[in-house]
Amino acid sequence: MKLKNSLMIIAMLTFGASAAQHTLRLTITGVGSSEGRISAALYTDQKTFLKFDAVFKAVSEKAEKGVTNLVVKDIPDGDYAVAVFHDKNENGKLDTNMLGIPKEPVAFSNAKMKMFGPPKFDDCAFSITKDTQVSITLND
Repeated sequence: MKLKNSLMIIAMLTFGASAAQHTLRLTITGVGSSEGRISAALYTDQKTFLKFDAVFKAVSEKAEKGVTNLVVKDIPDGDYAVAVFHDKNENGKLDTNMLGIPKEPVAFSNAKMKMFGPPKFDDCAFSITKDTQVSITLND
């Protein structure tokens, strides 16, 4: 019985060690001012993409004019997409007009805003299998 429990513990520790966790470093360029915060949301699939209640991980830092750096930790291997916005008034949300068009600057990993709406998850997706650096330009 002790041997069985010991083997089970070793198996659990080995599984935990193989489920690598990575760090994503985001370099946000094109930040027009130091007012407010730069916020980024990490998504895992099209079904949850751009849904505020379905964010996998989120980070926010004080805006720095020019370039703002963000760090997202403890990310397992997988495909992800990032959406970023400049929350100039620090109200914790992306302000939009009556038609739902953003009034604050937004940007995405690997894609730009389309004429008739945001890009799809697949347009923005990239793989994380190790610590990763991604640059995103905000059109502030």
